[in-house]
Amino acid sequence: MLYYLYEWFGAQTITNVFKYISFRTLMAASTSFLVALIAGRWFISALTHRHIGQEIRTDGPQSHLKKKGTPTMGGLMILGTIIISVLLWARWDNRFVWNALAVCFGFGALGLMDDYRKVARHNSKGLSPRGKILLQTLLALGIGASLFFYGFDSTLHFPFFKGLQLDLGGWFIPFAALVIISTSNAVNLTDGLDGLAIGPMMIAAASYLIFAYIAGHFFFSTYLMVPHVPGAGELSVVCAAVLGSGLGFLWYNTYPAQVFMGDVGSLSLGALLGYIAVVTKQEILLILVGLVFVLETLSVVIQVASFKMLGRRFFKMAPLHHHFELKGWAEPKIIVRFWIISIIATLLSLSALKLR
Repeated sequence: MLYYLYEWFGAQTITNVFKYISFRTLMAASTSFLVALIAGRWFISALTHRHIGQEIRTDGPQSHLKKKGTPTMGGLMILGTIIISVLLWARWDNRFVWNALAVCFGFGALGLMDDYRKVARHNSKGLSPRGKILLQTLLALGIGASLFFYGFDSTLHFPFFKGLQLDLGGWFIPFAALVIISTSNAVNLTDGLDGLAIGPMMIAAASYLIFAYIAGHFFFSTYLMVPHVPGAGELSVVCAAVLGSGLGFLWYNTYPAQVFMGDVGSLSLGALLGYIAVVTKQEILLILVGLVFVLETLSVVIQVASFKMLGRRFFKMAPLHHHFELKGWAEPKIIVRFWIISIIATLLSLSALKLR
């Protein structure tokens, strides 16, 4: 919204800075961080007053039982600050921005329904897995279709290989949906320890902030030989809002957590990350950028397959962070080491900008 002050008052005034994506990106991060930090204490008090507390799995690590009753649905605070910041600093005439907000609303509403059922029924089970996947599929297909039928490039580009690409045609819609759904559920599976999910999420947001800025800039994208996506630069503002909001939330979510994000946060943030990966044409790099999310998801797949095929569990418990808990690792040690893995993986992913 503030971008239009530049158009109203012209380039000869102080509002000239609002035309630069770089400035608006910095301001979006600052705004979302400050709003989350200031509103966080009030929000946690409101959740506590309404007895909106976390339900704990009875078959999980026994150390988690003490977390029962910790305020949850903190994802509402994350989404609220992201939306406020994006509406303030992004251009309203950019379709990618409105699609990003639609992802936040859609998957956030789905996560809210899931969280509400858990709180209302006083158990750790929310929506049925089949119902949740069905709703995710409908939402993700809608986003994929809105891109495809608007004329979005359906070509899949492979990082580290110059000129290697595949035109998906109509298959772009289910492919985009698969990326969004997979990332949404992967972040959801990772959200099991204090600050474990939001840390890699912020690191991934910072990475895709760079990818979005380059993709939207004709000169930089041409020089680095990455796909140019006109208008994608505005997603830098969205990524910055995610980064700032995540920092503000982490202030209260760091060990020992005062609030959990819940499914309303993890499902929507994961879907948003998947959507941005699709728009910036860096879907394959998401495997590296979100390596922690991938490892957590693979651990669940391996555990289920091992139990069904061999009759025994491969890990002590899945997802992966529970395995290390049962091995005796302290919770903060697991969290920080997973963050380190995310940072290293993200740095490697950024090398794809030069290695062709």
